[in-house]
Amino acid sequence: MSQKMKNKVAVITGGSAGIGLATAKLFAAEGAQVVITGRDLANLNKAVDEIGRGVIGVQSDSANLADLDRLYKTVHEKYGKIDVLIANAAVYVLAPLTDFTEAMFDKQSDVNFKGTFFTVQKALPHLNAGASVVLLSSVVNEKGIPNHASYAATKAAIRSLARSFAVELIGRGIRVNALTPGPIDTRVFDTVTSSKEEAEAMKKAMGEFTPLKRVGKAEEIAAAALYLASDEAAYMIGAELLLDGGLRSL
Repeated sequence: MSQKMKNKVAVITGGSAGIGLATAKLFAAEGAQVVITGRDLANLNKAVDEIGRGVIGVQSDSANLADLDRLYKTVHEKYGKIDVLIANAAVYVLAPLTDFTEAMFDKQSDVNFKGTFFTVQKALPHLNAGASVVLLSSVVNEKGIPNHASYAATKAAIRSLARSFAVELIGRGIRVNALTPGPIDTRVFDTVTSSKEEAEAMKKAMGEFTPLKRVGKAEEIAAAALYLASDEAAYMIGAELLLDGGLRSL
C-alpha cells in the first residue's frame, strides 16, 4: 500500500458493514487510525476484529445526537483530532407512496438526513484545517424510481449539504464533497427483501439496469472515498464524484 493515510485519523460512520466496512479496511491498510461506528454492537465488534490494525469501534446511532457527542468525545480523548470524516451511515427503506408510514419516513430521514447533518456539525470542533469530509449520497438523488421517494429525497438532501457545508467551511481549509454510488453489492438487498432468492433477483435486476450490466463493489466505492480523502483531491470541493456504472450518464 502507498500509505496515503499515514498519520491521519479517519472517522467512518456506518463502518460495520458494506461500503463503510470496505472503506475502513482500505483506510487502515493505507495507514490511517480508523474509528468506525455502528448501531449493532455484535456487528460492530465483528468488523473491528475483521479490520484489525488498532481500529476503534464506537456503538453509535447517527440519528441520536447524544451518541454523536459520545463518539467525538472518544475520538478527542484518543487522538485529539480528525483528518477525515466519512458520513456513510444510512438506512434503506422502500415502499410505495401509498403504503409509506410516518414511522418509516421518520426512520429514514432521521438517519440519512438529520444524522448526516449533525455528524458533520458535531465534528467541527475536532476537524483539522485541511480535513476532508465525504458525504455518501446515491445515484437516485437525481432519478425518479418507484418505491424510492423518501430514500431518494434524503440522498438529494445530502448532495445539497455537500455544497452548503463546503462553502461554509472553505475558510477553515476543510473540503466537503459528495460520493455518489449506484447500486452496490452489499447486504442492503437482504434488508428490503424477504428471502435470499428475492435479494439475488433484486441485485441482478439493478445490475441489468446499469449500462455496465452489473452492480458495483463496495471496494470500488472505498477507493473513491480514499481519493476524496487524500491530498490528490485537494482541488475538489463541493463536488460530486459519481460511480454508478453509467446509470445516470448513459
